[in-house]
Amino acid sequence: MRSVNSFARGFVILCAVVGVFSVSILAQDSGIIVQKKSAMPVVGPNGMYCGGYIQTSPISTSNRIIGGSEEADRYNFTENNFVYINMGASNGVNVGNLFSVVRPKGQVESRWTNKDVGFYVQEVGALEVVSVKSDYSVAKVKFSCSSFLLGDLVQPRENRSAPLVDASAKFDQWADPSGKANGRILMARDNSETLSQNSIAYIDLGSEESVRVGDRLTVYRPLGKGNLMKTPEKEQVSARDEGFHSDTYRGGKFSNQASRKSGEQADGRMVTTYDAKRNRPAIRKVVGEAIVLNVKERSATVVITQNTQEIHTGDWVELQ
Repeated sequence: MRSVNSFARGFVILCAVVGVFSVSILAQDSGIIVQKKSAMPVVGPNGMYCGGYIQTSPISTSNRIIGGSEEADRYNFTENNFVYINMGASNGVNVGNLFSVVRPKGQVESRWTNKDVGFYVQEVGALEVVSVKSDYSVAKVKFSCSSFLLGDLVQPRENRSAPLVDASAKFDQWADPSGKANGRILMARDNSETLSQNSIAYIDLGSEESVRVGDRLTVYRPLGKGNLMKTPEKEQVSARDEGFHSDTYRGGKFSNQASRKSGEQADGRMVTTYDAKRNRPAIRKVVGEAIVLNVKERSATVVITQNTQEIHTGDWVELQ
């Protein structure tokens, strides 16, 4: 009797599991979403606080790193090292204060824009104050994007939130133009020239074009342009070339690689690739998507979120 009861209980449990599974399938088939994936941040702390930016407004140069606890042995400093900054109690500094460290690198001159976008600022990392004196403080390198150098500028810490992205959103490779602002990728972080997913780049659209953090961008180029290597316009085989048939049967002299002849009787000149492209409408090739991380006056920092092939400086962007 005990074995029968055990079997009965097992059968009931099995039926319950199958029933739940069946309900789940029916719910999916009926279009009911049982579980929805939550949106995820498009980048982590490195992307948000190490991206750098290009700005036109002046930057304060009064606060800076003036020394390091190990400066007799090294010229650069990284996480957990201690440095000195020229800000103390007289400047309102307190233990636990966080500061950003930046390094202006110079005016941006790019062949891809005619705008005066300003100067590039490299983001180096963050400091946390551990000891305060009257006219200077000791700070610990809490987060580093690159090596810290004496003379790097100390700035108020900005609290930034990474834009959220829906992982299930589909990328439309054939999207029509939105008619909104267009710009160019004028440079990329670390002087990269070819970009892919998660690469950081800078565009010549900013707050003056009403760009905002979280805006999505379509990355594109004119069809047939922008390849890393130039493709020859001339076909590999001319229509006049022969030697593709055997000596005995001579079934035909035409190469499968030769283009067509013009005319309704195919008695005209050979139609070249250049001829085929002539007078066609303007067609764009969508090569990826990007999301805006930081916005300045005439530029913005973006991250590449999707790409169908390599993206590079000079490619166009359009607000979606």
